[in-house]
Amino acid sequence: MVRSLNARAVGNLGIAAALTIFLGGCGSMSLPSFSSSPPPAPEPGVAPEMPASIRADEIVGRWGLASYQNPNDRARTEAAARSQCKQPYVITAGGTGGVVMHLADQATPQELRLKGSPSGKNYIGPAGPTPGEQDREIVSFDGRVLVTRFVDKDAGVRYGNMVYVRCAPRA
Repeated sequence: MVRSLNARAVGNLGIAAALTIFLGGCGSMSLPSFSSSPPPAPEPGVAPEMPASIRADEIVGRWGLASYQNPNDRARTEAAARSQCKQPYVITAGGTGGVVMHLADQATPQELRLKGSPSGKNYIGPAGPTPGEQDREIVSFDGRVLVTRFVDKDAGVRYGNMVYVRCAPRA
């Protein structure tokens, strides 16, 4: 009697396992549809690059640079960036209309593009989709102070909000 109950329990578990596998496969199977609903729309392609509302020549120049994590530290960080003008970070014009800057964790600067987006945000980064993982979002820009943050979460945590304060022209 005990042997018969064990055999029955094992049999029931086997059937349950087979049904689970069979039904799990149904979720990924594509069965013909007899409804009149239209087929799903294809995935949208990469949109063409949009121009940024900030021109490259507006950010070319000498900048004091500092960064902050806590938004309450922004004013203090701007003052710290201004004091860095003794050793400015220089943004130069690129050969194809971009600006020459460093990407996160790259020792050699390269030409980057200023890119717009459908949401109205501006980005600085290599050619490609906007926003790309190597892009930095322009959080604010008033002509004198530029605040950016990297799109990549890891780089964003390491570098924080980058504050560039325009250095006065050399006398």
